[in-house]
Amino acid sequence: MDTVFERALVTGGAGFVGSHLCESLLAAGSAVVAVDNFATSDAAAVAHLLERPDFQLARQDVTAPMTVPGPFDVVFHLASAASPRDYFRLPLETLRAGSHGTEGALDIAERDGARFVLASTSEVYGDPGEHPQPEDYWGNVNPIGPRSVYDEAKRYAEALTSAMRRERGVNTGIARIFNTYGPRMRADDGRMIPAFIGQALRGVPLTVTGSGRQTRSLCYVDDTVRGLVALAHSGVPGPVNLGNPHELTVLRIAQEILAITGSPSRIEHIEAAVDDPARRCPDISLARRELGWAPQVPMDEGLSRTVAWFARTLGSAPPAP
Repeated sequence: MDTVFERALVTGGAGFVGSHLCESLLAAGSAVVAVDNFATSDAAAVAHLLERPDFQLARQDVTAPMTVPGPFDVVFHLASAASPRDYFRLPLETLRAGSHGTEGALDIAERDGARFVLASTSEVYGDPGEHPQPEDYWGNVNPIGPRSVYDEAKRYAEALTSAMRRERGVNTGIARIFNTYGPRMRADDGRMIPAFIGQALRGVPLTVTGSGRQTRSLCYVDDTVRGLVALAHSGVPGPVNLGNPHELTVLRIAQEILAITGSPSRIEHIEAAVDDPARRCPDISLARRELGWAPQVPMDEGLSRTVAWFARTLGSAPPAP
């Protein structure tokens, strides 16, 4: 059985994945300090935790020196805009979160002798020329395109994390997170799952970019969080892919959501996004071998849970059983 972390710091702790991670850590017996500036998140995501004596929410920007008293024995760095709509709106802030924010979080881990886990992304692979993507694939990223503010911020964060491990002996691990979905995604964040679900529940067309033949691999948030915690409890430096190797076209995902919601909406094709990857699917052999991790929540179950949550949140009728 893994040793319980006594005290954990989660940057981006009021975000989609961050809020679920805070819940998981608290359930395991850890005290948690969540740091967030709410640029792309909402304190409502952790409102149900605020009365707990073992949870603290601090409004701070990770790109400035963080004033959170230690000690911590694990630091999870998740703070960053994560959807194209957000990082297109906040390009410089996204780059700073990957650079200054990562350095600040690493400094706290070094100060306290804590395990450090970086939440990186499958976007470091860009529009991949190798499929599925293993961790030793270096990627195919446009360094000056509009998506580069996120892609290159995370690539730099990985480089900085690796350098701190080599040069300062900081106990670091890097997770490359693939498409994650579930309750508490913002309805307006522009990502595929909340966009499709919101459109289906409103009865308006589901807007599929390009042909819809581009592929994604969907991982339910509970599985992603299990992977992050498993990486934290290991000594694995990474990078380690955390994602679902079951590859689906965007068009198929839209069709699944229509079936779950029973929506009369039709599918409408719109202009393809700039630098949108044609294929995205993780090789999770390393995670299976080193962490004993693989996704467990089937897609139909995960999507049904997510649709039900959005139906409650948006005040729409829930899908028929």
